[in-house]
Amino acid sequence: MGADLSKIGMLARREIEARIVGPLIKAFMVEIGEERVREMVQQVIISLARESGGMLREFAGGGSLEDFAKGMALWSQDDAVTFDLLELTPEKISMNATRCRYAEMYKELGLADLGFTLSCARDFALVEGFNPKIKLERTQTIMEGADHCDFRFTLRKV
Repeated sequence: MGADLSKIGMLARREIEARIVGPLIKAFMVEIGEERVREMVQQVIISLARESGGMLREFAGGGSLEDFAKGMALWSQDDAVTFDLLELTPEKISMNATRCRYAEMYKELGLADLGFTLSCARDFALVEGFNPKIKLERTQTIMEGADHCDFRFTLRKV
């Protein structure tokens, strides 16, 4: 019975989610405590991201880095993220995100403090769900105040 969410861009989905869960999370933080609520939310987000990684693999038609790169178009749809591609080989993708409308959106909604948890924290689990042989390294994000996000994906030979 699920709706066809592919008709809604990822940025719009995250905004709809944030408008609902943001106030809920803030209310739970007041009642339960910020640290515990953040832990709970992060666990849920990671679980959902792993599941999304599997769906992305199906959408992309395989689990290679090239397939992953094709699937990344979903996150940059509607100019949501601007990427500078530095390297694309069968073993490595290196790119920098130089603009992130997700970060801008969370800030506009007054949820900048939750943006990393609701969006960026998904990345590692998403990659794991897509293909556990792919390793993501990222040392900074726009969401946390950096001027770019540095994404480095490598295919491990395991």
